Amino acid sequence: MEPGEALTTAAQIAVALAGFAGVVVAFRSKSLHEWSPREQFRLWLLLGNALVPLFDCLLGMLLLAINPTPLSIWHWCSGFSLLLSFPFGLSSWRRLSKLGPTVIKNMGAYRYLFYMVGILGTAMVLSQFYNALVSGVFWLFYVAIIFPLAIGTLQFALMILLPPHTSNT
Repeated sequence: MEPGEALTTAAQIAVALAGFAGVVVAFRSKSLHEWSPREQFRLWLLLGNALVPLFDCLLGMLLLAINPTPLSIWHWCSGFSLLLSFPFGLSSWRRLSKLGPTVIKNMGAYRYLFYMVGILGTAMVLSQFYNALVSGVFWLFYVAIIFPLAIGTLQFALMILLPPHTSNT
């Protein structure tokens, strides 16, 4: 699959995932402002894990449209991905910190999945640094698109399958 095709497909998935966030909000019995902070955090993760890869795809498609294609295109795309991922990651960390440590303890078995996703996310960020500074290959940039889309899809499934949380955390 050519990079342009892969980016177009990923962008379509990202738009669909962002649309699913609207479906989740529409079908919940309460309005968004009445959701618990935990449920709002889940929605934040779902939207962020759809929009960050979408913007990555759009930049990649824009740069692929330049003729001749710049030699350092994937360096630039990985750098841009880092610029988008850091604010989202820091905001997510702040929101999670406000929820408190009991939220993670109350996750049950999902806590281990949460830790694994954190470790893989750290590896993904490190791979983007490497790609931006050294290798400049498409597949490493594409990892920064596919990983959050996969996590967003998982988040969507959890929001649908798990019952709404009723306490304040």
